[in-house]
Amino acid sequence: MSSAGLEKLRMTGAGRAIAALTSGGDAQGMNAAIRAVTRMGIYVGAKVYLVYEGYQGLVDGGDNIKLANWQSVTNIIQLGGTVIGSARCKAFTTREGRLAAAFNLVKRGISNLCVCGGDGSLTGANIFRAEWSGLLEELVQKGRITAETAQKHGHLNIVGLVGSIDNDFCGTDMTIGADSALNRITEIIDAITTTATSHQRTFVLEVMGRHCGYLALVSALASGADWLFIPEAPPEDGWEELMCARLEESRSKGCRLNIIIIAEGAISRSGEAITSNYIKDLVVSRLGYDTRVTVLGHVQRGGTPSAFDRVLSSKLGVEAVVALLEATPDTPACVIGLSGNQAVRLPLVEAVEMTKEVQRAMNEKRFEEAIQLRGRSFENNWSIYKLLAYQKPAAVQSEHSIAILNVGAPAAGMNAAVRSAVRVALASGHRVYIVNDGFEGLAKGAVNEVSWNQVAGWTGLGGSLLGTKRTLPSTCMDKLVENLNKFSIHSLLVIGGFEAYEGVLELVEARGRYDELCIPMCIIPATISNNVPGTEFSLGSDTAVNAAMSTQ
Repeated sequence: MSSAGLEKLRMTGAGRAIAALTSGGDAQGMNAAIRAVTRMGIYVGAKVYLVYEGYQGLVDGGDNIKLANWQSVTNIIQLGGTVIGSARCKAFTTREGRLAAAFNLVKRGISNLCVCGGDGSLTGANIFRAEWSGLLEELVQKGRITAETAQKHGHLNIVGLVGSIDNDFCGTDMTIGADSALNRITEIIDAITTTATSHQRTFVLEVMGRHCGYLALVSALASGADWLFIPEAPPEDGWEELMCARLEESRSKGCRLNIIIIAEGAISRSGEAITSNYIKDLVVSRLGYDTRVTVLGHVQRGGTPSAFDRVLSSKLGVEAVVALLEATPDTPACVIGLSGNQAVRLPLVEAVEMTKEVQRAMNEKRFEEAIQLRGRSFENNWSIYKLLAYQKPAAVQSEHSIAILNVGAPAAGMNAAVRSAVRVALASGHRVYIVNDGFEGLAKGAVNEVSWNQVAGWTGLGGSLLGTKRTLPSTCMDKLVENLNKFSIHSLLVIGGFEAYEGVLELVEARGRYDELCIPMCIIPATISNNVPGTEFSLGSDTAVNAAMSTQ
C-alpha cells in the first residue's frame, strides 16, 4: 500500500475496537503479524486488544484480553513462536464457550476480530461470526448486556491470517511460517550433507507434514534429494526396487551420499503408512549402506522467523486491519493471502472448503487431483522435482546446444540455477556447455561440455562454481564470437546482475555485425541487491537479507 493510501486511512478506525489472537500450532512470523495488526490498528485510531492463550483466553476473559499500545509489540518481530500464546480450547467448540467469548468481547466494545492460525482456527472463527447475533440476543435475554449494546455491536467482522508451517491452505502462495521452516530444514540438510559425504552414508530425513507434503517437496527440490515421499503422491507399486536401484546407480557414478526425504504423513498407494525406519531398514538390508534416520520434529517450528516471513506477516497484518475497516454486515469473512507477492483477500468459507477437499481427494485415492488442488505452485514444484531428480533418456536428441555462464558479482542460488538449467536442457536432448569466468571465459575458450552428474550437489553451494567476472563483451567481442562459432553454440543463458543485462544488450546490438549473435539469449537475474528490472526477486537477495538478519 502506498504512503498516500496509508495517509487516507489515518483515524478512519476511531471509535472501533479490534482484537487479535493466535491459535493452533505456532508458526514463525506470528509475532510479526500481531505487531503489524496492533500498530496498523493504532495508526487508524482504533483500540487494539491482544487476546492471550488463543480462544481459551477469549473464553476465560479477564486479564487474557489486554488493551495494547504501540510499545506492547516492540521488539517482537524477530521472535519465533507467539508471545501472546496459543492453546487448544475445547470450550470454544461449544455454544456455551462461544457465548462466554462473545460476552468478553462485547463488554469491551470489540466487534472486529483478527485470527492468526490454521484452517481449524479459522473455521472456528467463522462459526463464531455466524452465531454472533444469536449469542448477543441470548446475552440480552440473560440480562448480561443491554439491548442497546447488542444493537451497537450487532455484527462481528472476521479476518484470518494463515499461520501454518505446512503451507497447506488453498488460495495463498505462502502461509506464515512456511519459509522459516524450510530455511531450518535446509540448514539441517546442509549440515548433514558434510558428515554424510565424509562417511559415504545414506540419510533419511523425516520432516513435518502429516497431511501436506509441501515442506518435504520443497526441501527435496532445494537439496537435490535422491528420493521423496509425500502424502499427495504415494510411490507406485514396486518402488522399493526402483529406489534401491537408483541409489546404487548413484553410488556407482561416484556419489558419496544419498538423501531421502519423507513427510511424516507419507503413505503407499493402498493407504498404509511409509515410515522413515522402514526405509532405513530397506536400504540397509538390500544395499548394505550405512544409513541413518533424522527426525526433525519441532525444530522446524522453532527459532527466529526468516526475513521473508517477517515481511510477509507485516504485509498481511496491515491488509487485515484495512479489511476489517472496510467490512460491512454483507461482507463475507475473509482470509488475507499472498498471490504474486501481493496481499489478497480470499473468501474464508470457500478457501477452507477447498483445503478440506484436498484431504478428501487423498482419502479417496484421487492423488493427481490432490496435487492439482494444492495449487499451481505445488504442482509446478512437484513436476520440477521429478524432472531434476533422475536422468531419463531424452526422447529425441536435438542438434541444439546451449552455453551457460555467470556474470557479475556472485549471488547465492547461481549454482542451483546452473544445475536446473543443465538438467532441463539435457532432459530435452540438447548439448550443454558451461562457461567459466563469464564473458571473458567465453572469449578465452573456457567452455566445457557438461553431463548430468557433474552438477550433482550444486544446489546447496554458495557463490559461483563456474566463476564469474564483470567483464563485458565489448572488450573481447571478436574472440567471443569466434568461440560461439567454434563450439557451435546455438543459445546463451546468462545468470547475473546488472552486468549480465548490459552484456546481453551489447551482444544484441552487435547482431548487425555478427551473424553468430543472432541466437536466443536469456537472462536469469541474480544479484543480492535486487536492483534489476523485470523481477520482484532476483537470485541471492533473499539469502542476503537472511544473512543480514542473522547478524542482529
